[in-house]
Amino acid sequence: MAVSLKDELLRSGNVMFTNKGVSMRPLLREGKDLMIIEKRTDKTKLVPGMAVLFERPTGDLVLHRIYKCKPGGFLILGDNCINPEYVEDERIIGVLTSVVRDGKKKITTDDKSYKRYVKLWNVTYPLRRVFLKLRLKLSH
Repeated sequence: MAVSLKDELLRSGNVMFTNKGVSMRPLLREGKDLMIIEKRTDKTKLVPGMAVLFERPTGDLVLHRIYKCKPGGFLILGDNCINPEYVEDERIIGVLTSVVRDGKKKITTDDKSYKRYVKLWNVTYPLRRVFLKLRLKLSH
């Protein structure tokens, strides 16, 4: 029987896998970049800007970024998404610790360039939201 990604994360404490979808572009390129996720512990402090792995009620695992802290949970949003979704605190099971680009370059979440990217992403969200909505309207 195959072990699920969630089971492996909870058992071993970390997992490495490639993403499906485009919700975290430009940080993550579908099928090209590897994500290294560590299991969330009681000591993990979740803050805006942090990319977290959470489980939707459907059982799907999703990696998106915390946009805002709310009572009992967080507003979470993919870097390439328009609308945040509310995620209860207990549904967050892991945190992104690094990305392996093209099988060579490892970018950690402690890296200065990664921190600049996150800061820019958070500050420009209102403007990006307008741009993404406009792009969506024009494509239909």
